[in-house]
Amino acid sequence: MTMIKWTLFAALAAAMAVPFTRPVIASEFADVLDTPALRSNIAAQSTLTGLARAGERLIAVGQRGHILYSDDAGQHWQQAQVPVSSDLVAVHFATAQQGWAVGHDGVVLHSSDAGQTWSRQLDGRQVGPIMLDYYQHQLASQPDDSGLQARVGDAQRMVDEGADKPFLDVWFENDRVGYIVGAFNLIFRTDNGGLSWTPLLEHTDNPNALNLYALRPVGDDLFVVGEQGLVMKLDRASGRFNATLTPYNGSFFGITGKPGAALVFGLRGNVFRSTDGGTSWNKIDLGLPLSITASSVTADGRIVLVSQAGHVLVSVDDGASFQIQTHTALAPVAAAQVATGDALVLAGARGLRQLRLE
Repeated sequence: MTMIKWTLFAALAAAMAVPFTRPVIASEFADVLDTPALRSNIAAQSTLTGLARAGERLIAVGQRGHILYSDDAGQHWQQAQVPVSSDLVAVHFATAQQGWAVGHDGVVLHSSDAGQTWSRQLDGRQVGPIMLDYYQHQLASQPDDSGLQARVGDAQRMVDEGADKPFLDVWFENDRVGYIVGAFNLIFRTDNGGLSWTPLLEHTDNPNALNLYALRPVGDDLFVVGEQGLVMKLDRASGRFNATLTPYNGSFFGITGKPGAALVFGLRGNVFRSTDGGTSWNKIDLGLPLSITASSVTADGRIVLVSQAGHVLVSVDDGASFQIQTHTALAPVAAAQVATGDALVLAGARGLRQLRLE
């Protein structure tokens, strides 16, 4: 079976891909999709891989379904109620109240109370059947379409394989319209806040079904990045994600920037910047050969990148150059989020920590 990324942090820290498995507790199988996340006094010190802002509140997600929230810029954390114990990878809030989290086993969770409680909207047991029904209906009206025939075959394989495909990122334009992306070119859209999802696999320039690691807007442009240098930009008129060429064929893990300057980042310190909406990309030399795994933007417009080892790099010129912040205690990092003022919260294998930007 093809090996795919467990989470951005775990893949980099272990320098290998890890297959998705479900735990066996004692000698009796317990499906993580039916097992609520256990409460833990040390949840904030466990492996956490995603961060987001919900208004002034911070939200963190991670292993075993742990979701935590902080109302004091990351100094103290409380654990949320979560209906699954699947590993969670990413989280995004469209408003201060409405948020979504995604992860392993095709899980999509929703919160309408600023992250205190969560409900399941989708899981991997539903993903395959949704895809199969959608593409079968399309094929019925276009029976000779070879592309649709292939989509039906792919969907049937997903049904047969079960709930093992992860979603790796989520982003909502507002409290109704949102996208989720994941392994093997999985990409879905909702127009009703996650009550139903429509597959968009045929709307991507990704014929090799490469893993999609992240999606984020920069200004009015929505980008998706993935394996083998894949960078796609949404053409809103056609609804298609069109590939844009970059000078790099390694994995990109994230997107950041501000209107007029988009950056994609990934393996071995590779960062590329575009000032023309993704038409062309120029390499930014960080002087650091370590993979970049996290980013954030401050209220005053500074762009922050963080390496897999915890180096913090800050740009004051819209991403044209970066300076490494000194006196930073290094530790593996999977996600970063600017809190209030100059407080930066980092999440990783050692849990959550806060530092001040220089």
